[in-house]
Amino acid sequence: MRSFFEALQFLSILPLPIARNSSASPFGALLRWFPLVGALLGGLACLIGGLVGVVWNEGVRSVSVVLAIAALTGGLHLDGLSDTFDALLSWRSRERMLEIMRDSRIGAMGALALIFILLLKVSLIAACGNSWWSGVVAATTLGRWAMLRGIYFYPAARESGLGYSAHIGAQRAQWWPSTIQAGVITLLAAALNGVALWRAALALLLVGLCAQALAHMWARLLGGLTGDTYGALCEISEVVALAVWSAGGSG
Repeated sequence: MRSFFEALQFLSILPLPIARNSSASPFGALLRWFPLVGALLGGLACLIGGLVGVVWNEGVRSVSVVLAIAALTGGLHLDGLSDTFDALLSWRSRERMLEIMRDSRIGAMGALALIFILLLKVSLIAACGNSWWSGVVAATTLGRWAMLRGIYFYPAARESGLGYSAHIGAQRAQWWPSTIQAGVITLLAAALNGVALWRAALALLLVGLCAQALAHMWARLLGGLTGDTYGALCEISEVVALAVWSAGGSG
């Protein structure tokens, strides 16, 4: 279970009394827990949202949930999203796009990507109605599962950084156990909240297809993937899952 807590420590800002794994490939054992960590973070955000919802309406509750997820993760994946779109929408050379990703400053395209992704999340969570909490748990679970698609199956764009460390530490055999984990969590969240299981299965399918398409396209443009693109996969996949959950109302 130590690897689970290390994965939680890596993907969140939660204070845990453990030392980070210092082995040469620390991510190998951590990656398999990404979906479960996502579910835990989503559950914590829902707890905050539930408390807020006692006093305020569903719009305020939705904003509080999105803010809670961003705070719990330290904005890690949102930062990756903004860097990715700043780079890809610059339409520069591959080398220049990778340089832009390293730049800590945010550009217009990155800012727009952040604004749109946050607005979509807030709107979609509100649109889920009574199934909002299971939608959030499914989204945070599947978002981190989508990252694994890029980590396991696509090369790293450069031989340095967290993205490279994750890729070289990855064990592709763990893909299916992680997929089963993500599927079970998503289906269980739906069942506990009275959401049709076909909706959960469709969310899993569409998130997987979206992650595959984006990872393939970005790898062709960049010569591989980076930690920033993994974060972008997570954020976009959360929106896809929420869109499925809220389509046509809850249930």
